[in-house]
Amino acid sequence: DIENVTVTDADTTSEDVTTSSNKYVVGSGFLDNKTYKEELEEPKVNTLIKNPIIIKTPKSIKEKITEKALHQLILDDICNFLKELGVGFSFIDHEYKIKIGNTYHSIDFLLFNIEYNAFIVVEIKVTEFKSEYIGQITKYMNYVDKNIRKINQEKTIGIIICKKDNQFVMEYCSDERIFMTNYVTI
Repeated sequence: DIENVTVTDADTTSEDVTTSSNKYVVGSGFLDNKTYKEELEEPKVNTLIKNPIIIKTPKSIKEKITEKALHQLILDDICNFLKELGVGFSFIDHEYKIKIGNTYHSIDFLLFNIEYNAFIVVEIKVTEFKSEYIGQITKYMNYVDKNIRKINQEKTIGIIICKKDNQFVMEYCSDERIFMTNYVTI
């Protein structure tokens, strides 16, 4: 076993790697041995979701796009949207209706990712990211987990696509299954 190794490359300064304690210094963060191995073996969702996502709009649309209009633009070119999201996404439904208590809700886009064997709940917002979006998507993810997901599938993942991000709010999101990305219209 190697106790201490100095790692040097063109982009970084020397960093110590200690295997006896199962701690690795990588950049400015620490990863335990298990996490390090998992990152080598399994791709992570946040590395596969593109940021920003490009949504093509007709030249006739010059004004601010509404959420409904943005949904329609995505539906009109769903194949390109799925490719823009990343690897392994497949379309299930748009405005997927669910009933929680006596109230009906609509999931903007319900997808499935074959790489992760998991449902993906996508919410589209035409504003800056807000903390209430986390509560909304968490509710939808929990519904899918309880009522749709099969026992052999992984827990549902949530993706919030906003016009503008707010990393300060997202930093305190406690659910590692929720991701945020921006969209750009061209």
